[in-house]
Amino acid sequence: MAISDWPAEERPREKLLNLGPSALSDAELLAIFLRTGIKGRSAVALARDLLHEHGSLRSLLGADRESFCASKGLGTAKFVQLQAVLEMSRRHLREKLSRDSAITNPGQTRDYLSIRLAGYPHEVFACLFLDNRHRVIEFEELFRGTIDGASVHPREVVRRAIAHNAAAIILTHNHPSGVAEPSEADRRITRRLQEALALIDVRVLDHIVVAAGESVSLAERGLM
Repeated sequence: MAISDWPAEERPREKLLNLGPSALSDAELLAIFLRTGIKGRSAVALARDLLHEHGSLRSLLGADRESFCASKGLGTAKFVQLQAVLEMSRRHLREKLSRDSAITNPGQTRDYLSIRLAGYPHEVFACLFLDNRHRVIEFEELFRGTIDGASVHPREVVRRAIAHNAAAIILTHNHPSGVAEPSEADRRITRRLQEALALIDVRVLDHIVVAAGESVSLAERGLM
């Protein structure tokens, strides 16, 4: 049965308009993006197939061009369209953070950091530099690779904080493994950076670890 033959309240587009996007499942949201299905499979059925094939929505959205286009019902045009949607989401959240007088919504900050870092297949360490009213100055990716005491250099973080005339910093990095639980190495580097930045009177407000669909705040855990 085609989606057009479904009851109106069950069609993804009508459901989104009536109940809002949060009411839709991953498959329903993906079906709206796909717009059409393939022979014998509705857009929703195709979306379910794709989610099963890739393992999760995050994995599908983070797939490289080759693996994305290899899936039935997808192709280069859909890959380009998806990359444009993801980049618009990143820019939208970045603009919202930049327009706010100060960071007062931790959830919004975590959403932004999750979108910026969650899709990387490798670890990335970054800083959100803030002024003395906790307004966003800049977001910078500083280090890539395995995040430990050897690969994250406090002097470079200090140098960038001085360059931005920052008064506070939010540290962040991703766990490509999909598990956001902070490691002992994460706690060690947080302490080292706190000590180094304290010498120039820059406060470390938090260290947020991002993974698949979740994030963990070391500050909220009482680990800093």
